[in-house]
Amino acid sequence: MHSHLHTPQNINCEEIMTALDECHAKGFLYKAVGGCNDVKREVNRCLGQERRARVQRNNDSGLKKRKEIEKLWSEADQSAEKQ
Repeated sequence: MHSHLHTPQNINCEEIMTALDECHAKGFLYKAVGGCNDVKREVNRCLGQERRARVQRNNDSGLKKRKEIEKLWSEADQSAEKQ
């Protein structure tokens, strides 16, 4: 089971997660015989896509910050060499 499904990060999966909640509300026996498996796979797929997109954004942001820091280091090294 996923923890904290309904978060702002997962807003694009809200409809599928609501369908899973409704499926689970049908009762234990329905879940136990696999009645919610298709919806659960869709939730997993959607959350996986959201995670991959979030990882890509974080990587891009980290690379940008690193380039800025390296530029500042380079400028500091150059100014130190001139003195």
